Amino acid sequence: MTGLPPSHAEAGKRISPMMILVVGAVLTAALAMGLRQSFGLFLAPMTMANGWSASGFALAIALQVLVNGISQPICGQIADRLGGRVVIMGGAALYALGTLGMALSDGLPLFTFFAGLVMGVAVSAAGMPVIMASMTRLLPESQRGRATGLGTAGSSFGQFLVVPLAGLGIAGFGWQGALFLMAGAALLMIPLALPLQDRPAPPALKHGQVEESAGATVKRALRSTSFWCLFFGFFVCGLHVSFLSVHLPGFVASCHLPSFVGAGAISLIGLFNVVGSLASGELTQKWRRRELLVLIYGGRAVLMAVFFMAPKTTATVLAFSAVMGVLWLSTVPPTVALCARNFGTRWLATIFGMVFLGHQVGGFTGAYLGGVIFDRTGSYDLMWLIGILAAVFAALIHLPIRDPRPVPAVA
Repeated sequence: MTGLPPSHAEAGKRISPMMILVVGAVLTAALAMGLRQSFGLFLAPMTMANGWSASGFALAIALQVLVNGISQPICGQIADRLGGRVVIMGGAALYALGTLGMALSDGLPLFTFFAGLVMGVAVSAAGMPVIMASMTRLLPESQRGRATGLGTAGSSFGQFLVVPLAGLGIAGFGWQGALFLMAGAALLMIPLALPLQDRPAPPALKHGQVEESAGATVKRALRSTSFWCLFFGFFVCGLHVSFLSVHLPGFVASCHLPSFVGAGAISLIGLFNVVGSLASGELTQKWRRRELLVLIYGGRAVLMAVFFMAPKTTATVLAFSAVMGVLWLSTVPPTVALCARNFGTRWLATIFGMVFLGHQVGGFTGAYLGGVIFDRTGSYDLMWLIGILAAVFAALIHLPIRDPRPVPAVA
């Protein structure tokens, strides 16, 4: 006897595995994102030590973004067939291999292979889409929005925590020693992924029904207006995220503000995104996801327009960063939920991986276009205008998405 009524004992059994699952997924997402966002810290010390060009280093990281986007649907398909745990563990091993290869590379071609190709696939396998899809598949619908918000917040907290630690590692052990430590940290994702045992079981089908194949689901998605609305909306999200991640410190410097303001702005975005992701996860369970995405992108448009016209001071930059942080990755929970609601959970990692490809293409565009515009005009003004118009476009393009109202959970 446990001393508890049967209903309480059964509830405890249900809650405990769910908590283990969510905590494991959140920590895995935090570590994966934190390690990935740390690579920019190595540009200055590695180029100086090896005599490489900054553009050569940047090209390798840009290639990583593209490979990540292209390989994401493939990793999602494998996760849908074999389960997310297998894919995430394999991605963690590739993370460690790629980071070690970066540390030991004696030339840009070899560095580009490890930092661009190997790490691009590793980020796809052990990245947010596979983690979120696996967690979504394992949880009841009433818990999915909140859990996805926690996972997204965890990834942002990883960025907030791991990036400074990587900087301390470079200062204390040198860039090569720091990369060795990061390779070891990547292996921690293997035990953290153990609860994500979501290998799909044969679905319960009615007599005469046939399970929809991956190819049929993909074809159905490609014919769906909702899919393309999500794809191009996520393209805009990636454009915003990469433009600000890569160019906000440079924009701050062009405004003749202290260098710490640029670093503080990026840190504030990561910190406040924890709040935004948690709030988005909760609202995803209570609101229609379509209206939530319209509100998020509309909020970005208003915020960027106000900041564009405001005087550029330390206070305005930090205030902008804090509010933008709330809207940063708050798009993820409703986007995942809409993918699941429109196309089911059986091939969710595949479908969300295809939507995520749009995010990464947008990310490459934002990072590269921002640099081209600055080189040719000496200002980021045109890029800010493009970002504002893109946010308006994203808010409008989500309106046609099919989003039936969720059925309220029974108490």
